[in-house]
Amino acid sequence: MKLIRFGDKGNEKPGIIDAAGTIRDVSSIVSDYGPETLSPELLDKLASADLGSLPAAPEGVRIGSPVSRIGHFIAIGLNYADHAAETGAAIPSEPIVFSKAPNSLCGPNDDVLMPRGSQKLDWEVELAIVIGKRADYVEETDALDYVLGYALCNDVSEREYQAERGGQWMKGKSAPTFGPLGPWIATRDEIADPQNLDMFLDVNGERCQTGSTKTMIFGVAHIVSYLSQFMVLEPGDVITTGTPPGVGLGMKPPRFLKAGDTMHLGVAGLGEQKQTVVAR
Repeated sequence: MKLIRFGDKGNEKPGIIDAAGTIRDVSSIVSDYGPETLSPELLDKLASADLGSLPAAPEGVRIGSPVSRIGHFIAIGLNYADHAAETGAAIPSEPIVFSKAPNSLCGPNDDVLMPRGSQKLDWEVELAIVIGKRADYVEETDALDYVLGYALCNDVSEREYQAERGGQWMKGKSAPTFGPLGPWIATRDEIADPQNLDMFLDVNGERCQTGSTKTMIFGVAHIVSYLSQFMVLEPGDVITTGTPPGVGLGMKPPRFLKAGDTMHLGVAGLGEQKQTVVAR
């Protein structure tokens, strides 16, 4: 299934995309997709629903983040060997873990707001994991059982804040709208192999990132198991798993976003996003 939320910001409804590509309103079945409702049991209930009897979403409706809110918004840094090389960083021996502020989450096509004074705004197309059940000390062989599904994420980053202002990376990763997610969550059965997904990102129509999850250093199962040794993962938590090469920081000379620039990105099976950068 493809789980999607639609409607004006703050008034989104939960939906499912049917076989014909129509968004069906499932608010008669579940109030919303969030930490309190996402579960394997909910997926069973949705799978048995007669989608044809449910109302269709209005044409052209805004698409929101596919989860209403999240507890953890975790990210993995330098998780593609080719991306580490372009930034001049060593291949990490363990996953590099940092957080994004949960309220950086936004819809896949919402404007990206440039922080005041920002000079080094950057893009990162990524595969995101959405957790479906509580994960605490999970073995890698069992880790995918705890995954509800996958989504497309743009890990928007302000590189000066991230690397030049001291402290943790979180400062450059957490501004409002720095976490476009969706358009949908593809449930685990929709993605045969999360380690074989093509991905791309264009800036102003120019291809900047072309990659595949095949080149991830640490795969999905390892990441979920690894994180569960340090924290408890809860339903609705989002883990964004790193980016392939082609980010602005790695270009020679570096290239960063400015107001009016557009981003267009996608991951196979997870849809596409389009954002415009707007100054705050």
